[in-house]
Amino acid sequence: MNNTLKKNMKKLLIFASFFLISFLSNAQTQLEMNTDANTEFQKADKELNSTYKKILKEYSSDLVFIKNLKIAQNIWIKFRDAEVNMKYPPRESGYYGSIQPTCWSMYMTELTIKRIKDLKIWLVGIPEEGVCSGSVKMKN
Repeated sequence: MNNTLKKNMKKLLIFASFFLISFLSNAQTQLEMNTDANTEFQKADKELNSTYKKILKEYSSDLVFIKNLKIAQNIWIKFRDAEVNMKYPPRESGYYGSIQPTCWSMYMTELTIKRIKDLKIWLVGIPEEGVCSGSVKMKN
């Protein structure tokens, strides 16, 4: 081998080593991925609870609405849990692999974000031309 080729091979080996070290230092363990996904779900759940409390406050004078909101939210929580159990039926330990807690949390987050979006209409309101607004307030 000539000297130029040896030098290029050495540079390539050094570059590859730095790349591999950099890649490995950014890699997450499965436990870290599970924890991160659960943290995202906890954030979404906190936002859901905040949105729910804001609606309770905003509509506090409408006792019939509040009663039905509480019923609907309790049913939605049962639905969410049943939906997750449908997607990931309880099975023997290890059935879905070590990624299962990440997947579970991601699906819980997805469902929770959809619910937040659905509930926020009571805070944002709808245009005045909305004929079927029901209990949703009109936008200013």
